[in-house]
Amino acid sequence: MKEIYRQKGAELLIYTRQPDKERYPAGLARSIHFAWSRDGIGYQALNRNYGILFANAVIRENNTICPKGLKNPWVFEMSDDTYGILAIRVNEDGSTDEESLGGVFVWTTKDFIEFQEKGHINLGTDRSIGRVSCQYHETLGLYEILWEDKEGNLFHNTTSDIIKPAEISVPKPASGRIEPFKVSGLEGAVPGNCMKITSKFCDRIVRKWRPVKNTEILVSDRVEISSEEDLNQIHATALYSDGSSVSKLICWDQNTVDFNQPGEYMIHGMVTDRKYPFPLTKGFADPVVFPWKGKYYFISTNDNLNDVGLFVRQADTPEELFHEDTKHHLILDYNEENDFIQTFWAPEFHMIGSELYILFAVGGKKWAPQCHLMKLKKEGSILDENGWEKPIRIQKRDGSWLTDKGITLDMTYLKVRGVSYLIWSYREWIGTDLDTGSMLYIATVEEEKPWQLTNDPVLISRPLYGWENVEGTINNEGPYAFVTDKTVFVTYSGGAANGYTYALGLLKAHTGDDLLNPENWNKSSTPVLSYYSLEHRYGPGHNSFFVDPEGNLMIAYHGVESLKDHLRCSGIHRVHFDITGNPVFSLSPERDLNPELRKVTTRVVVK
Repeated sequence: MKEIYRQKGAELLIYTRQPDKERYPAGLARSIHFAWSRDGIGYQALNRNYGILFANAVIRENNTICPKGLKNPWVFEMSDDTYGILAIRVNEDGSTDEESLGGVFVWTTKDFIEFQEKGHINLGTDRSIGRVSCQYHETLGLYEILWEDKEGNLFHNTTSDIIKPAEISVPKPASGRIEPFKVSGLEGAVPGNCMKITSKFCDRIVRKWRPVKNTEILVSDRVEISSEEDLNQIHATALYSDGSSVSKLICWDQNTVDFNQPGEYMIHGMVTDRKYPFPLTKGFADPVVFPWKGKYYFISTNDNLNDVGLFVRQADTPEELFHEDTKHHLILDYNEENDFIQTFWAPEFHMIGSELYILFAVGGKKWAPQCHLMKLKKEGSILDENGWEKPIRIQKRDGSWLTDKGITLDMTYLKVRGVSYLIWSYREWIGTDLDTGSMLYIATVEEEKPWQLTNDPVLISRPLYGWENVEGTINNEGPYAFVTDKTVFVTYSGGAANGYTYALGLLKAHTGDDLLNPENWNKSSTPVLSYYSLEHRYGPGHNSFFVDPEGNLMIAYHGVESLKDHLRCSGIHRVHFDITGNPVFSLSPERDLNPELRKVTTRVVVK
């Protein structure tokens, strides 16, 4: 029976979860999750049972954020071979959302990888809606929306266009009820409904949302060499569960080869990569690893010293930065004269033009961190505090401070097609009822004067999703970018900066687009890295990128060691690229290279 079912197709389940304050709070649980089944009996969660679609919060008239959640979602086929999703918006605590009474929210998707939010559908009532379903009737060319009010009364509407239902019918009473789907084995699941899909389509969805892992190691069966150098150029190809691959180094046992004696030799080796155990170092947050002039440098927020002072480490390799005997060099200290008193936050090295700068935030006697930068002097040493020019506070284009009524922090730099940009986090009224939450802004600068903006700041992201503002954290902070030929990728962080809910979001834009137009930025609804992504790493966030000696793009971030820890620790792993060329930030070291596949053998011919 199961084999017959498997030949016919698969099923896709949509659901939310029951909140668990200690492990999976309401801001995460009241989002849309998906699971799949091959036999219609056992279901496996996608995205490791973490939410994929989140409701947008509402921005109040006073510019504060009212977080929202979702309940009782429904997935259905649409008329054009795409899919629709309906859900009822609620407040974060699950109570009735008065602002969306009488309607439901809709998303569309063609692949369950990318989703488009289409907004609110008014069903022509002022009742509070408890459940909703939808079906397209091909013979009538109409969608039928069934919905129950909180008293269990059933109604239905029809419309020819679910996206723009301008001609939606008035609600009419209907008989029966909307039966919720029943499922077991999914932790905390509150099911919506289940939809049949083809096996091939299911495979594509699973490939996207299942954790990527190393499945095979390939090496050439026979190679010709003439020297030890030639041998070291023989690499392995690591294959992954999503169909992607990457080259890996091999440490060969050369004892079986005589490079002075031509002939054939069987040789054994171990596939290897650089080791970055977590934690690399404790009490260091917002980590940055920076290659420069043949050395590697490490700079971060120093929680061990109450976030006072900027310290730099230098080493020949990235791993050596974290050895116990690697020296910490103080390059900017507490200074009452300059009003550098507290919150020495999130320092970053950046080459701007031909000059090396550090972007960072610092505060004075009055708590209010602000963005600064300082430039390395000509012939100055990175490790010497006297090698740096005096820090300069960031200014608007008219010469005034970046803000005089809020805080600015976590500034980063990027250059796209010859244009220089700064992106930073800005927040007003922190800790009060008027707290705006931290928001991401972008502006252009000139390389010769990067401390002064050349246009007005432009807002590109606010913490509107449940994972960004979970339990009042309301964070969009820690932006950092890397740029390919076609795409600008900007990661940023949301959630609790020193807790397990901290996570990385992703903003994307095309390199040829106007980056000062907010509409050109695409924001992922779900985090690209969270405590559900990695084994034994909680709250991964506030990251940076660097390229290691083998040319791999690496991500450095901080996290905590358990659900209840708050001591921020640094971690590093490789950024993978999937079969479509998109970055995968959640490939943990444990899945990057399967230890059971490391041993390899080949036959070499010494010429």
